[in-house]
Amino acid sequence: MKSEAELLESARRFSFGGRMDKSGTGPIFVRGSGSEVEDVNGKTYLDFNSGQMCAWLGHNHPAITEAVADACDTLIHAHSSYYNDKEIELAERLGNLLPDPLRKSMFLQSGADANEAAINIARKYTGGFEIISPHTSFHGMSDTTRSLTFAGWHRGYGPPQPGMMAMLAPYCYRCPINLEPETCELACLDASFELIDAQTASRPAAVLTEPIFSAGGVIEPPIGWLPELKRRCEDRGMLLILDEEQTGLGKTGDRFAFEREGVIPDIITLAKHFGGGICISSVTTSAEIEERVVADEFIVTHSHSNDPLACAAGMATLDVLEQEDLAAKARERGDYLKSKLNQLAERFRIVGDVRGRGLLQGIELVRDRASKEPATTEGREIAQRCLDAGLIFSVRREGAMLRFVPPASTSEDQIDRAMDILENALSEAGT
Repeated sequence: MKSEAELLESARRFSFGGRMDKSGTGPIFVRGSGSEVEDVNGKTYLDFNSGQMCAWLGHNHPAITEAVADACDTLIHAHSSYYNDKEIELAERLGNLLPDPLRKSMFLQSGADANEAAINIARKYTGGFEIISPHTSFHGMSDTTRSLTFAGWHRGYGPPQPGMMAMLAPYCYRCPINLEPETCELACLDASFELIDAQTASRPAAVLTEPIFSAGGVIEPPIGWLPELKRRCEDRGMLLILDEEQTGLGKTGDRFAFEREGVIPDIITLAKHFGGGICISSVTTSAEIEERVVADEFIVTHSHSNDPLACAAGMATLDVLEQEDLAAKARERGDYLKSKLNQLAERFRIVGDVRGRGLLQGIELVRDRASKEPATTEGREIAQRCLDAGLIFSVRREGAMLRFVPPASTSEDQIDRAMDILENALSEAGT
């Protein structure tokens, strides 16, 4: 095997840059198991980002590797104009897992694919055009979804696609209209829909939102926001699309994050750890919506849509979700992780807010708790110190937000190790 220096030199010459977090200096990973990964030098890291959040079951989960091996012996790829058995079985499993009337599913490759398909379904079904999303959203980096990714990564690509609009996110720690969540009566929704109603040039088709804004800063809306959003969509003949790609399938302590308030979307998209590390995404809607849009010649497909290998991995994930009760595990481990983060907040004043649900947690760093000035450079320094010490996580909001998404395989001992590393980094940074 080439050395790290040789590999980095080869990467400098031949690998395209443009990574989300601008890493180009190592580490270079070569293997993983459970909640840990190993680099080319043999150093191990606690992976509290679950890869790109896609290995949340744990790296190389045996159920996934077995399903992939079986698909390699039977059928890896199939003509997407025809059904294959794995696709049908996965659609049935997902339809039985989701509440009525969410029954009809298609399977694509990425979260961006799924969100684009959901947008097009909403446009076909409603006859409307505009799509609205909160200003802390992340929905992907294709042309369409980048136009609705207001959390960042959208500047310098030319004008966004027409018909894409931002609304105010319920970011209570930094309320965009300077109110308090206890008394605001969801004024952000009042302001947003007043602007939406004033700006729409046609009939708006849908609101696309995450139930918890992950890449935007682990921002959880206040109780009541999602039901009221659904009601306002219904009043206008719009659909509600929930992007559960970073929150669904157990990660937040429920099978799906929308279950907390009993809001059933018109369309739901899944991706990330749906394939246990294999790329697959899904779009699920009602039979009534599917029937109308298909009759109107709706078609979305890609070269690897509904591939049996990916669908086999998706079924294995649903098996693990149920057999290992991942939602309960996320609640238990998430409560433990949050208790540790709250202890750090008591000791270090740079920790302005601790938030999240299940095993999607984060801390927002501030230079002053009263002014809430974001501690951006400090956050990037702390993250680098943690990486050097063997802990991986994501840095968001220009450095002020540290996001932790440890795999479901993570033990309390591993959480303790991770929090010791984070505590040391906070101390060394003089916070």
